[in-house]
Amino acid sequence: PQGLAGTLRPYQARGLSWLAFLRRWGLGACLADDMGLGKTIQTLTFLQYMKEKGHKGPNLIIVPTSVLPNWEREAAKFVPDLRRLVIYGARREGMFKQIKDADLVVTTYALLRRDLDELLKQEFNSIILDEAQNIKNPNTITARSVRRLSAKQRICLSGTPIENNLLELWSLFEFLMPGFLGAQQSFLRGIVRPIKDGDQDSLNYLRNRVKPFILRRTK
Repeated sequence: PQGLAGTLRPYQARGLSWLAFLRRWGLGACLADDMGLGKTIQTLTFLQYMKEKGHKGPNLIIVPTSVLPNWEREAAKFVPDLRRLVIYGARREGMFKQIKDADLVVTTYALLRRDLDELLKQEFNSIILDEAQNIKNPNTITARSVRRLSAKQRICLSGTPIENNLLELWSLFEFLMPGFLGAQQSFLRGIVRPIKDGDQDSLNYLRNRVKPFILRRTK
C-alpha cells in the first residue's frame, strides 16, 4: 500500500497477500508467526491496504494492556495516515461516538468486558485479537464477548495458537468462523477423543481443515 511508511520483508509481504486473499473470500485468518517476526506490522499494513482498496469502516484491535503502547507507537510509525482511536482510561464515555470516524480502534481485553454494550452497537470492518490465546478457554466471559462482536472479517494473532489442548484451537476458530469446527461437544467427542486414542485419520482431517487459515513461520 502507498501509505505504508516502511518496507516489508519478503515473508511479511507474503503474509499481507495471504490476509488479502482470505479477505477476498470472506474468511477468517490466524497469523501465528513466532514472536519477533512482525505480526504487528503485517496487520497494520493489511489495514492500510484495505483502506486504500475502499473497505470502509473502523477496525477494532483488542490487545493485552501491556502491549497497548506498542500498538500506538507502531501504528504512528508505519501507517500514519490511519485515523487512530485508543479506548483506554477512566473517561471513555465520549470515545465511543468517535469509533465510526476512526480507521483503527484499539482497546484491551480487560476493558472489552466493561465496554461490550457500546462495542456491540458497532459494525467493524475487521476485528483483530492480538495474543489471541487470551480466548483459549471458550467458556470464559472474554471468549464469549468477542464472539458477539460484529465484523466483516476476524483475525487472530498468536505465536502459540495451541498451548495445552485442542479445545484452544476450537475456541480460536469459533471466533474466526463460527461453526467451522462444529459444536464444542461434538468436536470433543468426534475429533479430540479419537486423536487422543491415536486415530491418524482424525488428526489428518483436523490438520487439513484448519491448515489454509493458519500461517506460521518460525525463526
